[in-house]
Amino acid sequence: MDNKKSQQDLELSDRRDFFKRTAALGVTALAGTSLFASQDDKAIMHHVPWGQKWGDPVTKNRYGIPSAYEHNNIRRNTKLLASGNFRASIAVTPIHESEGIITPNGLFFSRSHGGTAHVDPKEYRLMIHGLVKEPIVLTLEQLKRYPSITRTHFIECPANGGQEWRGPQFNSLQFAKGFMASAEWTGVYIKTILEDLGLKPEARWMLAEGSDNSEMGRSVPVDKVFDDAMIVWGQNGEALRPEQGYPVRLLLPGWEGNLCVKWLKRLEFAAEPWYSKEETSKYTALKPSGKAIQHFYANEVNSTVVSPSPEIPWTHLEDGDIVEIEGLAWSGMGTITLVDLSFDGGKNYVNAKLKGLVLPKSWTRWSYMHTYKKGQTLLLTSRAMDDAGYIQPTIDEEVSVMGVESVYHRNGVETWEVTATGEVNHVQIRS
Repeated sequence: MDNKKSQQDLELSDRRDFFKRTAALGVTALAGTSLFASQDDKAIMHHVPWGQKWGDPVTKNRYGIPSAYEHNNIRRNTKLLASGNFRASIAVTPIHESEGIITPNGLFFSRSHGGTAHVDPKEYRLMIHGLVKEPIVLTLEQLKRYPSITRTHFIECPANGGQEWRGPQFNSLQFAKGFMASAEWTGVYIKTILEDLGLKPEARWMLAEGSDNSEMGRSVPVDKVFDDAMIVWGQNGEALRPEQGYPVRLLLPGWEGNLCVKWLKRLEFAAEPWYSKEETSKYTALKPSGKAIQHFYANEVNSTVVSPSPEIPWTHLEDGDIVEIEGLAWSGMGTITLVDLSFDGGKNYVNAKLKGLVLPKSWTRWSYMHTYKKGQTLLLTSRAMDDAGYIQPTIDEEVSVMGVESVYHRNGVETWEVTATGEVNHVQIRS
């Protein structure tokens, strides 16, 4: 494609320019610091403090902790999206600080409806009953005897970006798109357990219910159960954290996070859905006609720019600096195949480059090498496509179908304004 070729040519040209400047000026970093100027830099001309004393013994922290200098890389909360006591609340992921496609467990997006439950694994029980031929109650040890599998998937709250239907509410990437995270999960396919129990022919739905004080319950179609539904106990190589449902949660890859019931205690099979509180009073989509959509589960194809962002502006860049624009793309329908990037709010697009692992129902990282022009204003918009053929819609396309009264499943393109001074603002482009 012409756009792809032009991106490759630009990257090659940028690299050549970079190396030319490196050779001519003695550049030691992308910012362009002369070796001759380094004689005044204490950080390179003197012994650094940490190199002149003993470091901590390996016995200091039995469970590792981040560097104290990474104190801004934390989950954040807001009173606007919480109960008064922060029990029914959220903790949003700093996706602008994310590297790759795996979110550390301590930064993983968390949503609770009654606070974090602390479950004694010795007292844990999972009941599977209803329209099964052999009902069963499993301890955690018995559950883990089934053959385990490990998969990498994102979990996204269906309200991610939902506050933006009428226009941007937060000038922050973390609060605009941080209702999600991605991890490597270990557990067992539910279909593997059902091979032993047997499912009666009339079973069409499964109820998943949690053991916390909200007793979160959601109805799940049996088709999804036999596709890739998992019961998981491991996250990123360790046991689930309490806020992620320790010791066991449900994982429905690609489907809205509210369905991935935490502190899972019961799976019941029946012929009809349950119409629980969370699928009647909430987690529906109100259309302009006044009717609400129920039972729409998969998170649609989506993307966003993560750098630059309001948290990571370009105020430090000089004219002609080469900078990498980075972003994330994801789809609950399948695998990301293409991401386009616009510099003018969606009027024209170029192809971005997919980076690293590209997995189904997982975050996909993308980037574009850009030569910065100081004083220029940009409107950065990304647009993703998946292998199911879905393309991320414009705001106008989405609103023409859904109106602006909904909360969930907003996946219209996101735009970030880069001002002439390098500041970044969250804006919305409408025709």
